[in-house]
Amino acid sequence: MKLLIREGEGLTTEFKEKYTPRIDEDIVAFSNTKGGTLLLGVRDDGAVVGDRLTNELKARINSLAHNCKPAVVVDVAQLGEVVAIDVVEGTEKPYACGSGHFRRLNGTTQKMSQGELRSMFAENDPVPFEGRSAKGFTFEAIARSKVRTFTREAGISIGHAPIPDFLRSLKAADETRVLNSGILFFAKDVGRFLSQSLMTCVAFKGVDRVDIIDRKDIRDDLLTQFNEAMIFIERHLNVRSEIRGVNRHDIYEIPLEALREAVVNALMHRDYSVRGTQVGVEVYDDRVEIVNPGGLPQGVTGRNFGRISIRRNEVISDLFFRLHKCELAGSGIKRMRRALASAGLAGPRFDPDEYFFRVIFDRPPEAARGATQETTQKTTQKTTQSILDIIARNPGSTRKELAEATRISDNGIKYHLRRMQQNGVLRRIGSDRTGHWEVVKKKSG
Repeated sequence: MKLLIREGEGLTTEFKEKYTPRIDEDIVAFSNTKGGTLLLGVRDDGAVVGDRLTNELKARINSLAHNCKPAVVVDVAQLGEVVAIDVVEGTEKPYACGSGHFRRLNGTTQKMSQGELRSMFAENDPVPFEGRSAKGFTFEAIARSKVRTFTREAGISIGHAPIPDFLRSLKAADETRVLNSGILFFAKDVGRFLSQSLMTCVAFKGVDRVDIIDRKDIRDDLLTQFNEAMIFIERHLNVRSEIRGVNRHDIYEIPLEALREAVVNALMHRDYSVRGTQVGVEVYDDRVEIVNPGGLPQGVTGRNFGRISIRRNEVISDLFFRLHKCELAGSGIKRMRRALASAGLAGPRFDPDEYFFRVIFDRPPEAARGATQETTQKTTQKTTQSILDIIARNPGSTRKELAEATRISDNGIKYHLRRMQQNGVLRRIGSDRTGHWEVVKKKSG
């Protein structure tokens, strides 16, 4: 119980300072989602004020649950100073109470619209991908370092709680197995068990998918994919600096807030059951595209897109919410548009089809980006000089060694080497396999 309180409210946990008849909304919300625990005697900030389970209170709670349609079975118990109401995920969804149908989203109980009610449970698979488990995966394959990173970023403490209990509290594991949602966030080797857990970041020269100047494949946990994608995007965007007071502020040509929202949405909403696909981050001279497999969830159409929120992966979405990477449901598109409008930019543009969902951010025209060209040139010059310095020390450096030393992808190194050869500052002596590089010294005078 202490672990639940320390973790705070989330998809499967709700705090109430005291009993009110309106807790039936939380009961049906848990039944309509992933189940959960309602704690009476805990304030929203996690402070325990205490509550006592009397026979009268227990009868009231059971009566509320019984009057839901269909009736909900709850388990009510006194746990220390608080009253715990455990609700299992229902098998007869959707459930309703006297004030309507409710569900859990991002740590809150929200009333469902008619559109959401018609479509939320339209998908026929009773067990979604995130609720299944990969064959052969055990609790021993969980990386403690990733659990520590998650709890640190989420701002929670699990004390000495065993990792299986921690994962179960997040609905990322059941009594015997780690579920796919837990594997995607905490596995030592995600790709070994879920090969589709892949993000590919590619930067192209020009506006077509022809000349690759940088590429990074990220086959790791979802938090790492998110962080590495943002590093990749920042590296390939133009940036200018402003001095405000005594501090310098970097201003990117496309607001990072909007791009972060698109990346995390792609990771939350992609269809992980589709093998042979990956989330894509594509940077062109004129645009940035974020692509995820799966298209729009069932029930979301062009007419209601942006007005209702249907989560394809509820637990994965909740874990990102705990990491403070997303906010209230349905507000992501509004935040993207607001950030772009504040920067004087239009969009973004959305291009969904049956199989993929694409978000497109137009980069400012070259004239508008003129002020950033000097920064871009300096970045390129710095990269070129770093490569030349390494080769000067070790002419036999391989592309792989250069990529590791500069933190640039193999394709990126290939692009820079070719460019330096064309500019006459570098030449290859001997064959690709046994030869070496030579830095060409400029003639004086």
